[in-house]
Amino acid sequence: MTVTSAVVSFALVAGVLTIIPGVDTALVLRVAVARGRRHAYATAAGICTGALVWGAAAAAGVSALLLASTTAYTVMRVVGGVYLAVIGALMLRDAWRSRRAGTAAQDAASATDATTPSPPTGSTWRAFGAGCLTNLLNPKVGLFYVAMLPQFLPDDVAALPMGLLLALVHDIEAMVWFALLIGGIGLARRWWSGDTATPARLRRTADALAGTLLLTLGLRLATDR
Repeated sequence: MTVTSAVVSFALVAGVLTIIPGVDTALVLRVAVARGRRHAYATAAGICTGALVWGAAAAAGVSALLLASTTAYTVMRVVGGVYLAVIGALMLRDAWRSRRAGTAAQDAASATDATTPSPPTGSTWRAFGAGCLTNLLNPKVGLFYVAMLPQFLPDDVAALPMGLLLALVHDIEAMVWFALLIGGIGLARRWWSGDTATPARLRRTADALAGTLLLTLGLRLATDR
């Protein structure tokens, strides 16, 4: 297997997996709806950074050693699951509070001009950190790289740089996918121009859907055997 064929083959597999809805997609969509484009891109960059770290660790053999340890894997699984569950619970709380307070006038007051997001809470670095932790604390991401990377490592190429290259390819595909999602949300903001209730309603819906998904996946991850 040549480097070119390995990269192309891995890109095809990783590309299909990238567009399958999951935690990363839900998180980016929710941030894009609730906090705007800049925070969504920061979250996406954090997610990709976490994936790159896992890819490098897998190529270096570190993640295989970590995941081979029952204690280390269990601790990471529980911590990661609790982290996702807490994020999901907070999103559901925000959706519930917004719904209880959601009169038309309050929706209009909480929504900004339709072409701009609501005033963001927290910095873009905080959004980046949340995205990064979402992947770093999820051992399932590590398992993906441990299982996939060895199949695409040519024998005559050093494992670490090749693993980093493949992880970078995965990150590029993910960023393209996230950019399409974020761009779609941006177009939707223009379409609802003049409607002050729709943005707040969509934020509640995004919080509810993403919160339910993250809470469910977090609990499953924490209790998985």
